[in-house]
Amino acid sequence: MTMAHALRILETALLCGQQALSLRDMATLFQDTLGEEDIRALLAELETQWESKGIELVQVATGWRFQSRPDMREYLDRLHPEKPPRYTRATLETLAIIAYRQPVTRGDMEDIRGVTINSLLLKQLEDRGWVEVIGHREAPGRPALFATTKQFLDDLGLSSLGDLPPLEAMGQANVDMLADAVAGASPNAELLLAAPEAANGDADPATTELALLTPDQTPEPDLAEPASPA
Repeated sequence: MTMAHALRILETALLCGQQALSLRDMATLFQDTLGEEDIRALLAELETQWESKGIELVQVATGWRFQSRPDMREYLDRLHPEKPPRYTRATLETLAIIAYRQPVTRGDMEDIRGVTINSLLLKQLEDRGWVEVIGHREAPGRPALFATTKQFLDDLGLSSLGDLPPLEAMGQANVDMLADAVAGASPNAELLLAAPEAANGDADPATTELALLTPDQTPEPDLAEPASPA
């Protein structure tokens, strides 16, 4: 197989795939006849070939994918002129605390926000695929420890948590800054359309980006439940 043919195969797989492709996926694509160095060379060549186009090849947490460039937002919005509803501030603040302080318990989040957190809010973030329980703290009640997922990074267009904007020590005084940092962590974050079907893998990531700011169907969480133990 020539490298030109391999490049064509890889480009097709990336454009037609419903999810980002890892290096392992790409090796399988070529039945392990190409090594990692060869595949990375092909990826670099594709990045160069698409530099002048409205779609770019990017690396995210789970691999590589094609997506629209931020400067195409103005034009793509004409196809979807309706402005999507946004998550409540409480939801975004909670997500930010998990992203920057993980792993954290619900009690930790409540200490930082200074208010109680409705369990439905956390369930919503879990259902969206952005957070998950990764264990339990060895403390009375063994509270669950929450952390963000690779899906969260993918939806922000980030390859790792290290790509999040740096912050100083957190507390109630700068919760707003945390939420703003998560919302603006990627140039794509504010461009994303509300598309729950895309979150379930039913949309093409080459043309549709997932939503960081989507409808919040839960009740306002700040008044709902008593604080849980940390």
